Amino acid sequence: MAVLSIAIYHLSCYYIHMIKKLLFFAIMVLSFATCTRHKPQADSVSAATARKGPPARVLLEGIMPGAMADGIVKIAVLVNQEAGDNARQFIEGAVSEGREMGFTVDFFTSGGNEERCRAFAEGIGRSDYDGLIFAYGEVDFSYDILRPIADSGVRIVTFEARPYRDGRYTQGLVTTYRDDYSLARLSLETLLSYTGSPARLIRLGSFPGITFLDRRAWVFDEFVHAGLIEEAALIRMPGLENPHTAAREALAAILPDFPPGSLDGLWVPWDDFARGCAEALFEAGRHDITMTSIGISNEDLHIMLRHSDFWLASTAIDPALAGTVTMRILAASLAGETLDNTFSFSPQLVKTADLNPAVNIANLPVMVPDWGDGQGLFDHYPWMADLKEAGMRYLRIPPVTVAP
Repeated sequence: MAVLSIAIYHLSCYYIHMIKKLLFFAIMVLSFATCTRHKPQADSVSAATARKGPPARVLLEGIMPGAMADGIVKIAVLVNQEAGDNARQFIEGAVSEGREMGFTVDFFTSGGNEERCRAFAEGIGRSDYDGLIFAYGEVDFSYDILRPIADSGVRIVTFEARPYRDGRYTQGLVTTYRDDYSLARLSLETLLSYTGSPARLIRLGSFPGITFLDRRAWVFDEFVHAGLIEEAALIRMPGLENPHTAAREALAAILPDFPPGSLDGLWVPWDDFARGCAEALFEAGRHDITMTSIGISNEDLHIMLRHSDFWLASTAIDPALAGTVTMRILAASLAGETLDNTFSFSPQLVKTADLNPAVNIANLPVMVPDWGDGQGLFDHYPWMADLKEAGMRYLRIPPVTVAP
């Protein structure tokens, strides 16, 4: 009996030992399988990453190392204008283009309030921004708020703002602007193509001192001196306040002096005036007077369609394109590319006859050929294409929306 017990004891120890060995072997097999299964996955991720190429952040370190010293390229967009169609489109164009290149982009709108704009500018100057896009500002005011920022080493590109005071000009920045002379010339040529020349026209204008209207008025005078236009009347607006109502009332007051058949047309050098003029012509039943203007907005497009029998066309530039191109110029400046210090946008013609009721600024390219086409405008740098491709490979960037 004792011998049997001893045998059973030894047999149990043997089985326990074998079970331990089997468990150890099973654990080793599972561990090896796990490692084998995970290792190719790690290798495949590395291969996929290699196929993608370096992300935008890595590329930026080589393209603009100064701006990337803190790990990001940080840009501010400051628009000194109310948040209407044009300001919104400009911001969306600039912000989208910057983010596609891997920049961090913040935007600010001052509502046209110079004190608020100055406060924004001072805040931007105290922050760690690498670049600034500033849009819409008078020369002295622009100089005062931008000079300290430029002196701190921030790269600046402006649109419709020329920083200049008492013969002093802010160095190191690029100014972009609408070509007011070309805008006026194309608008007048379009009107004359309908009326024939010489044409007897009423002109809306302003007292001297409003720079963009002064430049456009100079072109009108050029046409008068060339014998292409006879100026029947000049309606001088006192300023830019409440332009819609002021223009409607001013034109309505003078129309009775010109019976049907005594005028060929009306030329309006600013679309904010043009909307009021369209109402005055409609209310007076003066469909015999054709009109062209300068500038475009969603509201303009709808009123042009409503009064398509006399509001024939408007010349303009795409504000989204202006935002896009100014961001490209700023990127080129940060990358150390050689740039001219000024750039002007060529005008485009929006004919009422080309529009349909579904039109808005966003879908205007469908109806107006080449509207907003920025191909060839500061997009020829290979590194710029590389940044955008890297951004698309690694991150899907959501569209920019600016609250109305």
